Amino acid sequence: MAVSRLKERYNKEVVPELMKKFGYKNVMQVPRLSKIVLNIGLGEAIQNPKALESAEKDLSAITGQHPVITRSKKSIAAFKLREGMPVGMSVILRGQRMYDFFDKLVSVVLARIRDFQGVPRESFDGKGNYTLGMKEQVVFPEIDYDKVDKIRGLEIVIVTTANNKEEGMGLLESLGMPFRKS
Repeated sequence: MAVSRLKERYNKEVVPELMKKFGYKNVMQVPRLSKIVLNIGLGEAIQNPKALESAEKDLSAITGQHPVITRSKKSIAAFKLREGMPVGMSVILRGQRMYDFFDKLVSVVLARIRDFQGVPRESFDGKGNYTLGMKEQVVFPEIDYDKVDKIRGLEIVIVTTANNKEEGMGLLESLGMPFRKS
């Protein structure tokens, strides 16, 4: 299997750039992507079990990997929710698939969003991980708009080995993530 172009770019351009920017002494100190997690919350799955099938089909088309059903941890009477009921789907991407997905996200998907001004800079946690919320799954080229039963949002969490927000932002900017101009 060929090395993804993003992984190649990371090794040739991003690593030396980040070593100079943050003053790392060792190549292993340079932050890197460790995994990408995609989540779809399906509150409607309580009333409509078919929603799970539809979301599973969409998530597998987007990632090329079979999603795992996430189940509720607690019972909440107000939502008619019992412990163990399916409430969402998630996929964890690592390795080659992770780099291919990130490349596709940055170069194709974000460009397809109407009135796109960049992704927010505030969505980092304190450890250098980035969370991006998408309002609709149809911006992905694998999803056929005519076959979508309902527009669903999804959450993309990009987990890095960075120690803080600045290192995480430096890594993602170097990899081509289009952040909003502040």
